[in-house]
Order: sequence, then structure tokens, then C-alpha cells
Amino acid sequence: MKKMLMASLALLIAGQAFAADPVSQRKETFKQYKPVVGEMGKMVKGEIPYNKDEFAKQAAKLEQLSQQPWQYFPAGSGAGKTDAKPEIWSKPADWQKAIDNHKAATAKLKQVALTGDLAAIKAQFGATQQTCKACHKDFRKD
Repeated sequence: MKKMLMASLALLIAGQAFAADPVSQRKETFKQYKPVVGEMGKMVKGEIPYNKDEFAKQAAKLEQLSQQPWQYFPAGSGAGKTDAKPEIWSKPADWQKAIDNHKAATAKLKQVALTGDLAAIKAQFGATQQTCKACHKDFRKD
């Protein structure tokens, strides 16, 4: 019984340590982007059939995700195993502008997705991807 209790306590403590680690939290949040963006990308490229409802669902999911990762970049979380560049903390106004651009682009993609206008969707999907690329270029180590 004591061994089981100790093992449970160890797992609980390990889980809390992971939850308190902003680097791990932001990595996990960004990992959620990949399947969402991947499916939308396949639709706009014609690799899978375009489905208005499914695309709109994924665009809404992306817009929700775009609100999340930024809280996991507190001051002092640039050390260790991270791809975050120091510019995140040394250029906070530029960082905030990149965040705002991304949030605005994902919100617009969500709106455009509801129209079903594939040409407009492709254009906005591309614009949204550009906000990702711009942020990675300036704020992520390759």
C-alpha cells in the first residue's frame, strides 16, 4: 500500500512539474497546430476534397489555438531546450505585433471559411501561413 501511495505521489509531482514548465506547455500547444493546419493545407492544395464545413471547423479550431501559446512565454523561459529566440523578450513590442498579426489572420480565416469562397479561403490561408513564417523567422531558432 505504501509503495502504491508513493508511486502515485511521484506521478502527481512529476505531472505538476510538467504543467508548471512553460517550455513544455508551449511546445505541446504548438503541436496541436500541425494536424489542423495540415488538413486545411491539403484542402486548399486539392490533395483532399474541399469540404466547406470541415474547413470551417478546422479554421475555428485554429483561431482558438491562436489564443493559447503566448501565455507560455513568461520572462525567464528562454533558457534550456527551447527554440525560442531571445528577441521574444528583448523586443516585446515586435513580439506582440507578431502575435496580434497571427491572431487577426486566424480570426479572418475563420470568417472567410464560412463563406465557402475557395479563392478567398486560399488567399487568407496563405496570408495566415505568412504570419506563422514571419514569426518563426524573427522569433524561432531553426
